[in-house]
Amino acid sequence: MSSAMTGQWQEAMALEDLWEGEKEPVEIGGKKILLVNVDGEIRAYENKCPHQAWALDEADFDGQEITCMRHMWVFDARDGRGVNPDNCHLTAFPCRVNEDGMILVDVG
Repeated sequence: MSSAMTGQWQEAMALEDLWEGEKEPVEIGGKKILLVNVDGEIRAYENKCPHQAWALDEADFDGQEITCMRHMWVFDARDGRGVNPDNCHLTAFPCRVNEDGMILVDVG
């Protein structure tokens, strides 16, 4: 599930500091966000598992899937949809990379 784009882009971090297959927690506008680099594409999710709000920066990320270490819930890092169980999803935020190489996130 994605948040609506509000056009209020805020800098999160430099793209060069988030390598392919890595994740990084950031705080933007008072919200805890998890940035992930999936095959060179940046995704931004709320940094908590929808199951019991466990911080996903402590999760395992194999470059494709995020696995919450608390109860082993698995999410597709490309779109945040649940893999196991398949009836859940991560809260996503619009993100982009500007011409200066900064990752921007719209936390609304």
